[in-house]
Amino acid sequence: MSGPQGVKSGLFDVVRSQRACRDFADRSVDDEDIARVLEAATYAPSAENGQPWVFVVVRDDATRAQIHDLTLRAWQDGARAGAAQRLDASLLADVDHGIAGGGYRAAPVLVVVAADTERGFPSTVGSSIFPATQNLLLAATALGLGSALTTITTAFAEELRELLGLPVHVAPQAVVPLGYPARPLGLSRREPFAEHTHRDRFGNPWERLSSSDRDGGAA
Repeated sequence: MSGPQGVKSGLFDVVRSQRACRDFADRSVDDEDIARVLEAATYAPSAENGQPWVFVVVRDDATRAQIHDLTLRAWQDGARAGAAQRLDASLLADVDHGIAGGGYRAAPVLVVVAADTERGFPSTVGSSIFPATQNLLLAATALGLGSALTTITTAFAEELRELLGLPVHVAPQAVVPLGYPARPLGLSRREPFAEHTHRDRFGNPWERLSSSDRDGGAA
């Protein structure tokens, strides 16, 4: 179910619509919407409810440009060559446009997602931070915003930390460009879940059971 101006209200509608945006319109994003997105992020689970997330909302043009420069350096220093071995030509071109072609650079907001490592064990950082980041992405989609989960910039974590004035115990984990899509994003491409699902033991294919099969057959 969709609301006015393309805002999606149904959970499954939002989940199916969420996809990476790599081309942004020249349109600002209100602080109110950013606040709603970040509040949604904080309702994610975290190890021992430590809530170690730290968000830095970057609107400043010069700072955003410096973050993008770090991203481009990581891409050109080897990340692109590695991606070219794994991605098909179409997806590689899309990612290349986002990083090297100026797509991400056009995003009016960057949300740098970091982890306060004093609020939990180092081994649980990812399991706490990335559910919050997914909530952020889903909330952005629900508001009609485009977003993308990128981690490539963390290859230069120290430079990013210095640029943003992060203390040593706050570790950058991801950068999420945020804004309105320059064009409709289209449908997400996903393999059927059943191709990745097993029943009871690995190797037993998932097959949807009828209620009588689940109950062991009729008495």
